[in-house]
Amino acid sequence: MRIIGINASPKGNASNTLKLVNSVIKGAESEGAETEIIDLYKLNIEYCTGCGACYATGECSLFDDFMEIFGKIMNADGVVLGAPNYINSVPAPMKALFDRLSDAIHCQMLTGKFGCSVCTAGGSGDDEVLKYMNGVLINLGVTVVGSIGVVIGRAPSALENYIGPAQDLGKKLVKSIRGEIKYTDQDEILRQRTEYFCQLAKFNKERFAHDWYVQKGLIK
Repeated sequence: MRIIGINASPKGNASNTLKLVNSVIKGAESEGAETEIIDLYKLNIEYCTGCGACYATGECSLFDDFMEIFGKIMNADGVVLGAPNYINSVPAPMKALFDRLSDAIHCQMLTGKFGCSVCTAGGSGDDEVLKYMNGVLINLGVTVVGSIGVVIGRAPSALENYIGPAQDLGKKLVKSIRGEIKYTDQDEILRQRTEYFCQLAKFNKERFAHDWYVQKGLIK
């Protein structure tokens, strides 16, 4: 079992968000998972240009670090997203990554994977950012197991109170991947999303030229 953490904080090892991501990862490791953490600020992810090449060929026309990250996401069973609140949203590198996943969303390429999100905020807004990140995961076909947000602007020590819960979230992620925890409410949501995108692919055959849907048995 492999779990990947994706951290979108510019503060390196001093990042409070990274501490949360590390705690989730530590919990996952305690349950036997192999893990890796990616620092988005150390990579080059160009902005999506909306050219549509990914729909036509299954490959992005830009040459940067995206395909390396995407390969690691595809090879993982679980994904942990971590971001600070930047004006009620994620920092630019995380948004750039999300935009480049357009084809993965349309093809529901992450179906069967599990994920969660963590966020730190100076004063507020962590709930909005967590809702957004987990919403992206669901759009990708990922089953979401939970989230943790910490407001630390006026109480820097508050982070320490969430280290244990973050580790528990990592354990829950692994148990979910093993099938020990069920998410029947999300199963129906994900089924509807898959059906929607299958219909979208059928109506856009010329644009969606690569055969991901056929390979996965989503379109007969």
